Amino acid sequence: MFTYDLHQVPYSRYGSFLVVSPLKKQGDLEEGIYIRTVHGGDNSHGAVFKLELIHEGEAVSSQVIASPESVRLLAAEGYAECCVTGELTMQLFSCGVDIRLTLVSGGYDYASPMKDGRWEVNHFSTESRFMLESVSGELAVDAPWSGTKCSHVIVELRRDMESGLAEVKLEQFWTVRPPIRVTRMLEACKREAGNEYREWLSRTLPSDGKWSEARKLAAYITWSCVVPKRGMLTRPAMYMSKNWMTNIWSWDHCFNAMALIRHQPELAWDQFMIFFDAQDESGALPDFINDKHALWNCCKPPIHGWTLNWMLERSGWIGKEQLAEVYEPLVKWTNWWFEERDDNGNGIPEYQHGNDSGWDNSTVFRFGGPIETPDLCTFLILQCETLAKVAHELGKHDEGREWEHRAKALTDRLVEHFWDGTSLSAWVRDEQLERGGDSLLMYMPIILGKRLPEPLYRHLLAGLEEEGRFLTEHGFATESVGSAYYSPDGYWRGPIWAPVMMLLADGLASAGESGLAGTAAERFCRMASVNGMAENYNALSGEGLRDRAFTWTSSVFLILANEYASKEHISTV
Repeated sequence: MFTYDLHQVPYSRYGSFLVVSPLKKQGDLEEGIYIRTVHGGDNSHGAVFKLELIHEGEAVSSQVIASPESVRLLAAEGYAECCVTGELTMQLFSCGVDIRLTLVSGGYDYASPMKDGRWEVNHFSTESRFMLESVSGELAVDAPWSGTKCSHVIVELRRDMESGLAEVKLEQFWTVRPPIRVTRMLEACKREAGNEYREWLSRTLPSDGKWSEARKLAAYITWSCVVPKRGMLTRPAMYMSKNWMTNIWSWDHCFNAMALIRHQPELAWDQFMIFFDAQDESGALPDFINDKHALWNCCKPPIHGWTLNWMLERSGWIGKEQLAEVYEPLVKWTNWWFEERDDNGNGIPEYQHGNDSGWDNSTVFRFGGPIETPDLCTFLILQCETLAKVAHELGKHDEGREWEHRAKALTDRLVEHFWDGTSLSAWVRDEQLERGGDSLLMYMPIILGKRLPEPLYRHLLAGLEEEGRFLTEHGFATESVGSAYYSPDGYWRGPIWAPVMMLLADGLASAGESGLAGTAAERFCRMASVNGMAENYNALSGEGLRDRAFTWTSSVFLILANEYASKEHISTV
């Protein structure tokens, strides 16, 4: 049975908002294991109930074993088990011990007994209601009323004295109380979850056998992070994580779509198109989406054309129906950059903030904005080329030729504006950015390959090939490790990030630099296999930083291990 560390990777299931994971002490929140909901995005930790094992009225310590099937808590006196059984449902089982669920208070919380023996718990901080139903054993609820709410809600599932067993069903809802349903045996629910995960694993990109355990972890993270179509989410959506980053962002989703396109093309297409479903009339895409709302304060870089072309080259599933669906939205998204993000009218679109680039605090953005950077032009060139390809496929040949012309013109403009013959520069408020930082962002035009003049291409390649500058034993650092601005946990001022690795590995391979692409991919995969699927990594030690259960890292690992890193023995199980 595949198991993982619950302290790094939360327990959940494909298509569910419910999660079990440990939380550290935060204000009034005690450290412990919690039942959470990721409904509503990352505005809070989403904690609903603190989960404890009880023996003779006292909490007892336990060992945690987490798997795709369930979370099992083992104590000396007995054990308990949690299994997510559906989109909004969970079953909890205990043997030899009782289970205590303490509601994380906030707002006008209360618990109400139902005539059918169930209890309804209204939890304001997660904007959710929960129905608790005893299957076996006694459901004891302590919920004293204090005028406008219950002062606390403590639920104990007490085992049957004869059998020593107890079981309770928990169901999240919002308006209409769910009906009493036929209870399924816990073992059957666990078996179903395990089979579902193994089916997902069988459709996960194969890789060299040396990555087999990391592949299982990456597959579990991507499988368990999918939430259902609901509210703002027009399609099933793979969140970035079910730890804290419980949204989807408008470039993260591209990498998840890429990892799915070969073996789950319909779901891949859902991941790719979900942001276009939320597109503004102007053509803008939101920064992020969850089931409750979208954020428009920032955006993310236009890598969607590059993504679409990459998927087209690897899947025959994307046909004219899909191309017709995406063409006009992609046209609007491309034009938005030229019409709404070119304040000085010089034909070079600009970022207004580092967050718009995805490289939030990169040294390139240390003087604010608006800022013109060569990476943005690079992505738009590739997007124009993809639009030309799609337009021709759809029989829109005049439009196809126009997009080809725009791609060539923007390539010329990039070279003219940013390249001085020795290096590339960025421009802040019409002034050339002062030297000082050494950001990998300035080397992203390498993904244009031989479209660039030879001296510029060689300059970029030399910067990437230099060991100990950007290229470390673990991949490409986002700020040169010799820079005065380098920080081991500096977010985009040093750490290694999966999306950058993917863009550079593919760009280098496409330009014929398969040796460097393979070296970088191999180093990244080795690091991730040891240190987990983290949000980012210390460029020198390889230590996983921040969230250790990130889907775009998992997806990029799977792609790099499958296609770009060296292969000895392919594993598909």
